[in-house]
Amino acid sequence: MSIQTAIHTDSSVHSTRDLKFLEVRYVDGPNMWTYTPVLEAIVDIGELEDYPSDTIPGFYERLSSWLPSLFEHRCSYGEPGGFLRRVQEGTWPCHILEHVTLELQNLAGMRGGFGRARETSDRGVYKVVVSAWNREITLKALYLARELVLAAMGFDQTQPAYDVQNAISQLRDMIDSHWLGPSTACIVDAATARNIPSIRLLEKGNLVQLGQGAHSRYIWTAETDSTTAIAENISRDKELTKSLLRACGIPVPEGRIVTDPADAWEAAEDIGLPVVVKPDDGNHGRGVFIELSKREEIESAFAIAAQEGSDVLVERYIPGIEHRLLIVGGKLVAAARGDSVFVTGDGASAITKLIEDQINSDPRRGPSENHPLNLIRLDDAVQMELAHQGYTSDSVPPAGTRVQIQRNGNHAIDITDEVDPVTADLAALAARIVGLDIAGIDLVVEDISRPLAEQEGAIVEVNAGPSLLMHIKPAIGEPRPVGEAIVNQLFPNQDQGRIPVVGITGSSGMTVVARLVASLLILSGKRTGLACGNGLYLDHRKIDHGNCANHRSARRILMNRTVEAAVFENGFNTMLEEGLAYDSCQVGVVTRIEPEQYLGYQGTGTTEQVFKVLRTQVDVVSPTGGKKADISPEIVLPTGAAILNAEDPMQIQMTELCQGEVIYFSCDPGLAVISAHRQEGTGPTRGKRVVTVRNWEILLIDGPAETLLIRLDDLQARTGNFPVETAFLLAGIGAGWALGMSPDLIRTGLIAFLQNQAKQPSV
Repeated sequence: MSIQTAIHTDSSVHSTRDLKFLEVRYVDGPNMWTYTPVLEAIVDIGELEDYPSDTIPGFYERLSSWLPSLFEHRCSYGEPGGFLRRVQEGTWPCHILEHVTLELQNLAGMRGGFGRARETSDRGVYKVVVSAWNREITLKALYLARELVLAAMGFDQTQPAYDVQNAISQLRDMIDSHWLGPSTACIVDAATARNIPSIRLLEKGNLVQLGQGAHSRYIWTAETDSTTAIAENISRDKELTKSLLRACGIPVPEGRIVTDPADAWEAAEDIGLPVVVKPDDGNHGRGVFIELSKREEIESAFAIAAQEGSDVLVERYIPGIEHRLLIVGGKLVAAARGDSVFVTGDGASAITKLIEDQINSDPRRGPSENHPLNLIRLDDAVQMELAHQGYTSDSVPPAGTRVQIQRNGNHAIDITDEVDPVTADLAALAARIVGLDIAGIDLVVEDISRPLAEQEGAIVEVNAGPSLLMHIKPAIGEPRPVGEAIVNQLFPNQDQGRIPVVGITGSSGMTVVARLVASLLILSGKRTGLACGNGLYLDHRKIDHGNCANHRSARRILMNRTVEAAVFENGFNTMLEEGLAYDSCQVGVVTRIEPEQYLGYQGTGTTEQVFKVLRTQVDVVSPTGGKKADISPEIVLPTGAAILNAEDPMQIQMTELCQGEVIYFSCDPGLAVISAHRQEGTGPTRGKRVVTVRNWEILLIDGPAETLLIRLDDLQARTGNFPVETAFLLAGIGAGWALGMSPDLIRTGLIAFLQNQAKQPSV
């Protein structure tokens, strides 16, 4: 997808001293630049080509003072301060634009790091490439960086100093609305660390697919596709939850649903004062009032709690501190203690000012999800807490007097290592009773290191979809790897959630090779998705017509939870403009490269640039399998393989780029590169494979060993005059061999495919 942009300036004085975006393109996948999504901008700097940074008075000083964190950019010198040194010595605006865009994203909380600025064949026109985890956020950062760089040049003396904090604030607002929340992000990050692929399913939401096809799982914040609607509904009904827990012997406070303020007081008298008043189906602690003993307090609390939920619950007050225990897959993985908030009087300031000075000034407090502590607002709950102590927000407490502002606020203090094992088991049992795979168990107890029964503690709530922020970014204590725990629950035994993926590129023959490989996979028993130049297929059923060799069609297959294997045709244009739809593949095939087809397309001017685009298919081939000590010595991963044409010098050059095995195919078995390749595979490990034709025999060669697959004349006799080049058949055979298929299966599948092609060559 391309985003066309044009920058218009009002001042003719500096109209040629500008950074004009001629085109901006989002490349959503591995590409010629890097393995991750990027934003590519074609930028015309016009007259600024004659103004490197060292020739602009005050530019370095303004830039380094506005963005001092640019010191961390190492640039070509490979050390802190390297980029700023380049600015001092003289570099061009697009190089600076690249670094400023990345730094604005970093300061706003969006990770980044990859960037390039390259000249084009047109004077003053550059290509700027930056990491782009989200298209809209990075596009905004690019515009803001342009404004900052132009302001730092100081050509327009009427312009005020650039407001960097305002720019960062704009980006943070976009991150809050466009990017993943911290709970979802920590799970996705943990999955990425395990080499589990992810696909965001909503542009502005937290629904994410981890894994591919039939092996995929869904997450939505801290809920998964194993979180049932029944369990979630039970957890929202606090009275029902308590009755289920009580029936299984778990201590819970007595209480009941009340209908009006008078009924709330009556229930409180029956239960015994003090009591807790809260919404029966609320969340995040809103509308919860604790340790209430007076009728007016209870009736006032009822009115506020009723606004937060459909029913109001009055229950026995449990003395102690509220704790949140995170249970994942029946095990305690993290725990946090509630934060009681006080101010201390100075004899002169009202409580309102004390809150701002002593509480809200804490940098850990803020409005966003990235702040572990909330700002304190003078809402009804705080006003009631003050009234409970005989104060109002305008009261001036005596010097040294502590006034409680909020009880059991944010669960912000990590106490995971202090939890009594018996208490942890009770919390895990509570999650199991409700039916939640991930649960936040709220319990009140004086000392979390002792069993509940010893101190009359109780579980007060069981929460579905609990926030993970308190555990990944506690105000006090050690962060816990909760995302990793959830990923391990979803993908046990170091499973990466991947299906076999075969990617095919080249200048010709891609579609026929893709269809041959898909046919072999179907014959092997796998439900196969195919996106190629003449359609989108599920097994042999065509579900979309036209050219489906594109990013969108490939994603459709990876998102289909019935698909057990996938085959993708990737043309040069798709790889250049969209990137690959997958981060890695088990098999990558390059059929034939004819560079002259692409010269002049989208600024492609050299065979080297063609090579950089097409090599992407080889770059993403999975590494050689075997035992991975860094993961687990028991885990054996599949070996990735590149199927390359030994008759093509450019593909021979790609051999060095492949992290997996290389299988050559060629109609000429006497090529020197094939002989050398076979010779390397004569040791005990072997593995240097070739698919070739000699004396009309298609051979599978593994080092010194040779296996006859089928004779070409026999194949022709069985299938007729098949309209497929032999070289392309060899490429498809090599892919099937790399996928672990037996010669018998490949032979049978090859014959069936060619028979079908002879009948319906255009299908």
